[in-house]
Amino acid sequence: MRTVKGAARTKAKRRLFKKVKGYRGGRGGLLRTAKETLLRAGVYAFRDRRVRKREFRKLWIIRLNAAARERGIRYSEFIHGLKLANISLDRKTLSEMAIHDVAGFDVVVAKVKEALAA
Repeated sequence: MRTVKGAARTKAKRRLFKKVKGYRGGRGGLLRTAKETLLRAGVYAFRDRRVRKREFRKLWIIRLNAAARERGIRYSEFIHGLKLANISLDRKTLSEMAIHDVAGFDVVVAKVKEALAA
């Protein structure tokens, strides 16, 4: 007896079209194009979850460099001084401190300068 996919195929297509809702042109309405687009979107999403981490790290470093230079020290010296002073704050925290807790960041920079001088 011949069997057809029937309801299962319809359900799969409905699931797929629900995911591509809002895509322009054939990408949202044609089965093969929608499948290809969804596959590509998944690849971009996977890649960009990692790229986002890189971008944020770059942003924190730029912020720290600017804040450190305002206080008369370069970024590389600042990070080296942190290690010498045994201050284990990460770049994200330091960047937030530089923006929102200026007095606290000044204390950290002072300790870094002491460590570099010693």
